Order: sequence, then structure tokens, then C-alpha cells
Amino acid sequence: MAGKYNQDWMAALPPSLSALPLANLAIPGSHDSFSFWVDEKSPVAPDQGASIKRLAKISLVKRVMKKWSVTQNLTFKEQLESGIRYFDLRVSSKPEEAGPDIYFIHGLYGIKVWDGLKEINDFLTNHDKEVVLLDFNHFYAMDYGHHLYLVKMLKEVFGNKLCIADCVENITLQHLWERKKQVLIFYHYNIWNDYSFLWPGNKMPAPWANTTNVHKLIQFLETTLGERSKRGTFHVSQAILTPRAKTIVRGLKSGLKNTLVHRNLPVILNWVKTQRPGALGVNIITSDFVELVDFAETVIGLNYLLLKGKRDSS
Repeated sequence: MAGKYNQDWMAALPPSLSALPLANLAIPGSHDSFSFWVDEKSPVAPDQGASIKRLAKISLVKRVMKKWSVTQNLTFKEQLESGIRYFDLRVSSKPEEAGPDIYFIHGLYGIKVWDGLKEINDFLTNHDKEVVLLDFNHFYAMDYGHHLYLVKMLKEVFGNKLCIADCVENITLQHLWERKKQVLIFYHYNIWNDYSFLWPGNKMPAPWANTTNVHKLIQFLETTLGERSKRGTFHVSQAILTPRAKTIVRGLKSGLKNTLVHRNLPVILNWVKTQRPGALGVNIITSDFVELVDFAETVIGLNYLLLKGKRDSS
């Protein structure tokens, strides 16, 4: 269901919405955003334990891992064109390889971070009113030198598009457009305070339900939304189900999409449809396989409920 219909949705928002803090808008995001491609020929990534690494010496195990590591079908460009504006990013060096390269990882290694960032930047150059939030929230096999290398890469790729960390309530689309800024980077490692364009990870809380049960997930989303900070942070509602070991064993051949996601996404989407953005409402909502239902379209549409509220109060 993905297409290019939402590639300029931020630019198309009416002025009364583009004047609101980004933290008060509904923004569609993807979970493990980079995992549209993982390399089953690569070593097992450092986010996996020793027992998995031992098992992965059997070639079949890596094929199974791939089915459970991939949580998106769309590339960064395709996600952006479909309206996704928040990206959940997990990165690692490759200890088996000489050189400083950093890769996206989820069980297995994905593409080089440089290649993914370039793809995002190319889209932003062609859509100068669209804004992305890049959340670097897990780092593996990375020492201080790797972090310096990654931060330098971010500066090199995005340059003047990077938004200086500020009071969250000051960040509106209009504020960003006036300054020609398009990229907010959240960095969950203490190097952030050395760089003005890195936002601390605590500005992007993303509570995790860690359940296979869709009803428990929705209860968790409701509870954590009710506990959302009134000011000073963004908020991620992770509308995702997480497989247990026994879930994977039962669905070895079918993988994440066919075992958990397909049958539960409609229920999750129905929850999204009942939400409302605003200071205490939903902000960023993430999903697996964002193209399977009208996920981005539905989240974006929530913003127009704020217009109705303005009309009702006038």
C-alpha cells in the first residue's frame, strides 16, 4: 500500500499545524528501519549472544535468522516517499573486518550506515520542507573512535540540514523551514553533549512492550501514553510485537511477518485510528512492515483532528 502520495505531507500541512511543536504532531515511524536488507552471508552481528553465534555455523540457521531479522520491506527512499519520518537505527562496527566502517544491524549485518544516510539526504534535498528524526538508540562493538567516526559522517552527509538541539517546544516545522533545517539526530551515547547537533537520547523515550500479545501491547501503549512527559520530550509509541524464542521455533519457516505481523496489524491500526495527537496525545508511532496497511496515511491523518479541535473551540 506504499506509494509516493505522502512524500510531501509535512509541506502540505496547513499553517496552524506547521506552527505546532513537532512533539504535538502525529508522525509515522518505522521499527528497525534499516532491516529491509540483511546479509545472511555475513557473520552474526554483535547484538546476538554466544549461543546464537554457535548455532549460526549451520547455514540453515542464518536463513531462519533473516526471516526474523527483517522487519521492513521498503528501502529508506521508499519509506520516505510513503510518509515515514522517524527512523529507529541500531548500528555496529564489524569486528571481523579491518577499517572503521559502521553498519546497521539486527541479528545480521545490514547496509553500511554511510549508504543509508546518503539515501535519506538525497530525498531531503529534493523535498526541502520534509523533516526526519533519526534515532540512534543501540550501539554495538563501538569504542569512542567509532563514535567520532559516525558523528563526523553525520556532519559530512547532512551538513547544514542538521538542527541544533533546543527546547523541544521550540521545534515547529515553520521554525525549521525558516532556518532550512531538516534533520534531528537523537544519540543514545554520552558523546552527544560534545556536539550541538546531537540531541540526547532522553529526549526521545520509546517504551517497549516486549510482548507477542496484541491486546497486552495496546494496553501498554495506552498506559505509557498516559504517563507521557507533559513537556520537554518527544514520545514514541512502539506499536510492535516482539517474538519470544518459542514464537520463532513455532514459525521457523514463516518468519516474523507471517507469524506475528500480518494477523495483528489490523488490530494495531484500529488502535491508531482512535488516537489524537497533541501535548498529551500520540506523537511518533512506529510499526513493522509499514506498507502492509495504510499505516503512514492513517498516522498523518490524525493531525487533521487538531484542526477540528480548533474549529470546535472557536
